[in-house]
Amino acid sequence: MEQAIEQTVDNGLSPMWFEAILHRVALGAEIAGVTAIILGALWAFVRAGRDWADADRRAQAYHTFRLTLARGILLGLEFLVAADIIGTVAFDPTLQNLSVLAVIVLIRTFLSFSLTMEIEGRLPWREK
Repeated sequence: MEQAIEQTVDNGLSPMWFEAILHRVALGAEIAGVTAIILGALWAFVRAGRDWADADRRAQAYHTFRLTLARGILLGLEFLVAADIIGTVAFDPTLQNLSVLAVIVLIRTFLSFSLTMEIEGRLPWREK
């Protein structure tokens, strides 16, 4: 084992234990992202259901559902972007993989931007 670690350090590569940790961190970020989206969706149903049950707030139930769901998706996207960055840069930073990562981050950033506009009702750089 020590010999394998010394070889990877001599070759300029990360030690195997460090790669294992990064793999677990990336996997944990992916799990956190998916969990945030699922819990956000469940919480959106709960909040919208409470609004629907109250006759005074029934008209607001759809709006509550959309905003709560958007917040859950936004949080999940942040974790998923982090997982993609860690996974690509730490394990196989080839030009092709970095290009794919750039496209994925671009799409997720656009989605995050759109969701932020939906939640706040304004451009992110505008004052409230």
